[in-house]
Amino acid sequence: MKLSEIRATLKEIGVSPAKALGQNFLHDQNLARWIVDQAQISSEDYVVEIGPGLGALTRFLLEKRAHVLAIEKDPRLANFLRSRFGYERLEILNTDALQFDPRVLFAHRCVKLIGNLPYNISSPLLLKFLELPTPISLWLFTLQKEMAMRLSASPCTHDYGALTLRVQLRHRVKYLRSVPATVFFPRPDVDSAVVRLVPRDPLELPQHDDELLLKLIRIGFSQRRKQLRKMLGEYARHWNTLASCLDIDPNARAEELSLLQWIALANCIAPPPSQDVCSAPDEPFPVVDENDRIRGYASRAEVHGNNLRHRAVHILIFNQAGQVYLQQRSRSKDRHPLKWDSSAAGHVTAGENYDKTARRELKEELGVDVPLERIFRLTASSRTDNEFIWAYRGVVSGNLAPNKYEIERGVFLTPPMIDGWTSARPDDFAPGFLECWKAYRWEMHSGREQSIRLEAFSAANGAASTA
Repeated sequence: MKLSEIRATLKEIGVSPAKALGQNFLHDQNLARWIVDQAQISSEDYVVEIGPGLGALTRFLLEKRAHVLAIEKDPRLANFLRSRFGYERLEILNTDALQFDPRVLFAHRCVKLIGNLPYNISSPLLLKFLELPTPISLWLFTLQKEMAMRLSASPCTHDYGALTLRVQLRHRVKYLRSVPATVFFPRPDVDSAVVRLVPRDPLELPQHDDELLLKLIRIGFSQRRKQLRKMLGEYARHWNTLASCLDIDPNARAEELSLLQWIALANCIAPPPSQDVCSAPDEPFPVVDENDRIRGYASRAEVHGNNLRHRAVHILIFNQAGQVYLQQRSRSKDRHPLKWDSSAAGHVTAGENYDKTARRELKEELGVDVPLERIFRLTASSRTDNEFIWAYRGVVSGNLAPNKYEIERGVFLTPPMIDGWTSARPDDFAPGFLECWKAYRWEMHSGREQSIRLEAFSAANGAASTA
């Protein structure tokens, strides 16, 4: 829309732009087209647009034949968009983007996020939609210029800080261009900028303890003019030796360390686990026949290397809200590293049965000990990595304590969210989990059908008795 059209439309629908809602409407159509072009939209994309306003970007997104989910807080603007665009590929969600649950997006294979973020909530919105795990493959934001500079900053600059590192730890950030305040109505007090973020390859950076790294960064930048030797003394008592190993100035301040140097610092303080810690290649497993009878024993390496039949357990842990915990397997795993898996899982070793293994794995991987019930059994096949599997179910009421040597990260999801994710991107998961989840959902569906039949039978008998 041109500026005159924006003024007329806002008057017609009774909207006086509110600064509190970040309502500054883009009226430069060439710029709007250019912004959309930077996202390289195709008809295969599911695009989430935050704050569409009067549809300056929405129009060009729909021209790319993408499916668009537009999240608009103002009901008057949401209604206007519904009347202006009659596309089946457009869904208008009248809600606050801060209340939107990004996990529902796992049901779509290729998700991109675009938006002119309100200045006053840009930071919490960013962190919300950048939280891992995420199905989003590209973020394209128009932000206050100061925020864009902070996200894309380099070491030894004024804009470089804790937020920079927190975002760049998982994403590559590119500052695309500045945007003058004059292209918006009403005109904001400051200029804006467009930035693009794409996720890093999980193996691009060295393995490290995320929690420790972010804690060190937060402390280091809490008083950015102080030297790190004074700020981090509690964690690095032999600072001069450590600085020499990292090849940094002993008097360095937080802003002088690159992301890789911060990771190296965290790893000097707490070295990451080696693959030998995560898996023991000589650990003996029972080797079984097609009827799950033990026929001998072989090492982990032999069992996996020769694809021998063996035994395993999978455990699904639920919280009080009925959500299931999924874990991302450690990058150090010898099978399916960084794939998503059951809450806990593991092999039955020599001298163990299925039940004992399930209790041990739950304690080792998640640090909890709760009652477990068997829910189904899977026969060994190529789809289960030649494992006979007993699956278990348990419920927790407190916090989990994921073992960082075994688990990269974890997340609680509702069963429908997992259904959508496994359907849209099965390659994200360990094959054994896919089989277990399919069997679990079938069991639940069968149980519901049986319950419905029993209720109907009881009702019918009650009616007959009454008659």
